Amino acid sequence: MSQPLSDILTARSRSRASLATVTVPNGHSSHEILSEAAFTRMLCIERKRTERSSRRFVLMLLESDTLLKAEEQALNKVLHVLSHSTRETDIKGWYKDGSVLSVIFTEIEGETRAVSDVLLNRLADTLEESLGVEKAREIRLSCHVFPEDSLKGGPKGPADLALHPDLSQEKDRRRGSHVLKRALDITGSLCALTLGSPVFLLIAAAVKLTSKGPVFYRQERVGQYGKTFTFLKFRSMKTGNDSAIHREYVTRLIAGKAQAEATGDGTAVFKLTKDPRITSLGSFLRRTSLDELPQFFNVLKGEMSLVGPRPPVPYEFECYNTWHKRRLLSVKPGITGLWQVEGRSRVKFDDMVRLDLRYARSWSLWMDIKILLKTPRAIVSGAY
Repeated sequence: MSQPLSDILTARSRSRASLATVTVPNGHSSHEILSEAAFTRMLCIERKRTERSSRRFVLMLLESDTLLKAEEQALNKVLHVLSHSTRETDIKGWYKDGSVLSVIFTEIEGETRAVSDVLLNRLADTLEESLGVEKAREIRLSCHVFPEDSLKGGPKGPADLALHPDLSQEKDRRRGSHVLKRALDITGSLCALTLGSPVFLLIAAAVKLTSKGPVFYRQERVGQYGKTFTFLKFRSMKTGNDSAIHREYVTRLIAGKAQAEATGDGTAVFKLTKDPRITSLGSFLRRTSLDELPQFFNVLKGEMSLVGPRPPVPYEFECYNTWHKRRLLSVKPGITGLWQVEGRSRVKFDDMVRLDLRYARSWSLWMDIKILLKTPRAIVSGAY
């Protein structure tokens, strides 16, 4: 019988990860569970597999400040309960060495919230029978569903970071780089706001004189970890406009059904080029990216970075596939980014996301500087 290549590769990855196990003696037998590093690696693999297969999994955490670390007998009983409460396809290991045990219940079918409740109640009852009520209450149980319910159908809340321990580990590992990136953000945005203040005043006056409405356009955007913030731009559209045109377009764009539109010089781009909501001045501001200048205030507040993925509007985020959402996890959204200098609106949405993910995997201070230096040329060549 044939076996899909993805399953073979997953099996190999599991086999390699299983080498990094911790053996806990238990009288005449022993329990083998994955180490923290190996379990984190397996959790990353399961997330990616779910992104492809759309089959959800449940991550259960068993946390105790002292019991699991101090009492070997209690730990053995907990591991014994887990071994009899899980399937061979489920993955057991240390989420945090010595204090938090974890299980990935793979390929969950049905309504996941109901399944999570059943798993929690069943394991809680079994732990009480094995440890006794008093010791069982020292263990805190929690379930975390992937894909995350909080992000289903829109940014109803921030991402569940319990499902992404690799993010905090990576942040700790690159703490110095993050400090330097933030320093570049603050320095760059202060310089831009100071040196560009005459341009700010001219644009503000032009916006006010050429159309009715406020100078600034404020819009809710989705930032890192799915948290929303107020995004600033110079207003380039008429007031009281309907977002239905843009909603319809981004829905088709993300689904891969949008057709490239021709610009004035004949270049084909994946962007609305004839948006009736845009004012004549707004068209110029967008072509030159001058409408983006107020976002330096967002950078100063720490909501954005100079370099990173563009922050989507909530209704755009609602249309994302699970793997698209990864572009908003590792790094803050930015004013410019790899997509702007390498692809711009000439590439399809999936390719844009791949560029953002490539940046998230390999960003560095030098990479940010190179992108910033390339940005003026990208603007001159046409902000589409």
